[in-house]
Amino acid sequence: MKAMNKRHHLIKGTLIGDVTIVLEGDGLVAVYMTEHRHAPDRSTFGPVVEDDALAETVEIQLRAYLAGERDDFDLPLAPHGTPFQQKVWQALLQIPYGETVTYGELAARIGSPAASRAVGLANGRNPISVIVPCHRVIGADGSLTGYGGGLERKQALLELEREHAAATLV
Repeated sequence: MKAMNKRHHLIKGTLIGDVTIVLEGDGLVAVYMTEHRHAPDRSTFGPVVEDDALAETVEIQLRAYLAGERDDFDLPLAPHGTPFQQKVWQALLQIPYGETVTYGELAARIGSPAASRAVGLANGRNPISVIVPCHRVIGADGSLTGYGGGLERKQALLELEREHAAATLV
């Protein structure tokens, strides 16, 4: 089926639970997990569709990532957010697979070293979970801090990446 121009969504089962894939035109707008904190009202996702070529590509790449067979994504991202949020989300894409940075380090990377709290808020509003790797951002003391999909999922994603990143070095 050809990609639709209006916003629409699908729900797919994955190793980390059901994810809602929200698409608009030829772009991926969001990937939300079950009970995702900061997710907008479901009515904003548009109608449910049964079949969508881009959603199928998202699902295939996400499943490969979760199986440890893929460490990056090649998808047309189209998240909606403020210019500052967009800047933070772009910086998230630069964090290497299997590595973490602190909110302060991320703030410095975008040229706003005093804005670690604002970076944390923007990070928490990232609508494209996993693919835009907000799970790779940790507290200054190395602790796992808030994650829209829950700290258990954040820990699982980081462990998955560390395990597979270490395996590729051998």
